Parts: sequence; structure tokens; C-alpha cells
Amino acid sequence: MRFSFVKPVAMPVAMPVGLLLGSMLLGVGVPARPALADAPPLMPTRDVSVLYEVRPDGAPQAQPMHVYFAGNGGLMRMDGPPGPDGNPQGAMILDRDKHLMTIVMNAPRVFMQVPEGQEVRNPFLLDSTMRFTRQQNRTVAGLPCTDWAIATDKGSATACVTADGVVLFEQGVDAEGAKGMLQASKVTYGPVPASIFQPPAGFQRVAHPAMGRGLGQGSGGQPTLGGGTPNAMRPMGPPGGQ
Repeated sequence: MRFSFVKPVAMPVAMPVGLLLGSMLLGVGVPARPALADAPPLMPTRDVSVLYEVRPDGAPQAQPMHVYFAGNGGLMRMDGPPGPDGNPQGAMILDRDKHLMTIVMNAPRVFMQVPEGQEVRNPFLLDSTMRFTRQQNRTVAGLPCTDWAIATDKGSATACVTADGVVLFEQGVDAEGAKGMLQASKVTYGPVPASIFQPPAGFQRVAHPAMGRGLGQGSGGQPTLGGGTPNAMRPMGPPGGQ
């Protein structure tokens, strides 16, 4: 799994300031983690919700993003920045065991499920291909964490990660060469309701190519959640099918 910042190009839950949800690079089919001699956990090992401030390089200000983890990191949900009504504009839900990613748009009350093998960027998980060097310990958001220097083929970054795998801070160049920073402002441990990892009741499932046309395209032609009201979206059947 790959940590990535995204420059502001019609990003999901758009960060004109913005970062991700539909155009973040993270393989839905996730390989088993190889043994690493000295590295942080690549994903949280406990149920946790984290409120982040996320700022891609060049953005005028940080944007809030709420991220939830459950099932030893097997389930993850990212709620995007708030819209005019104060509620998140959309969400991305990842179920690693089912190899399924669901993108939700709240205003039009629709969701789509991205086929396995398609990619999205994810700035909240580390990647087993990264090279880690342990540095000092410190405290972020009231929690102890260890700074790790991270090297990729595109550059370097620093991440402060808790002993149970929560990224509390990261800054630098990601594996795709984009720059940015995120920092946790609030971390809450405890059971995360299973319902938040499901499409909301009453939302219409739509075909993913049509949603891409309706929302605009991010890098690599991926759909985004910040392109306005979708159009020409083809209704689909129940969740789980293509």
C-alpha cells in the first residue's frame, strides 16, 4: 500500500486545495506484507478513527479528513473535506479481504464500486516497497510515535508512526513524486461500527465508467469526487457485482 499526496487537479472530494478520494494510488488487491527487518507497522492493528489535517504541496490551506480503520487494517474509510452544508462531500471505503473499493458521493446519493486492479491513491497507509530508517521518538496529537525516514524511487519523506501502526504525521515526497503533509489532530481508539464500511442505505449504485464521466477525471483517468453533480450515470444492481 502506498502513501501518496496528490496535487490539486480536480481531486476527489476535491481539494482544489486538494487531495484524493477517487484518484489516489492504492492497489485494491493488496499483496501480503513481506518481512521487514526494521520498519513501522504498515497499517493500524487496532480499531481507530483519526482526524487529519491534509495539505498537498501548493494548497493554500490544510483540509480536514476523517479516516477510520477496523479489522487490523483490513477495513478503511476516508471521509473527505466538508461541503457547504458542513458534511463530508464523499467517502472512500476499502475492504481488503473482499478486494473491493467503494466510492460514495453524498450530494447525489450515489456510490460506485471500483473493480479489483484499478488504483486509487491513499495517503494514510505505508508501502512495503518503501525503505525505512528509524529516527527519534516524539509526541503528535498526544500520542507517542517514532519518526521514520522513508525513501522511494521518487524522493524522501518522514513519517511519525505509533507502535500500533497509526500514521500521525507525514511530510515529504511520496512514491509518485508528489509533495505534501498530513498531521493527526485527534485519535480515538475503540470499536468502529461495521455500518460505516457499507454504502449508505438508500444510495443508488452506478456504473463506474459513467461516474468517471460525470465527475471529471483525475490523474490516470480515474474518477474524482469533486467535479460537480454527476450526469449520464447508469444505474446498477445490488452491491458486489460489476
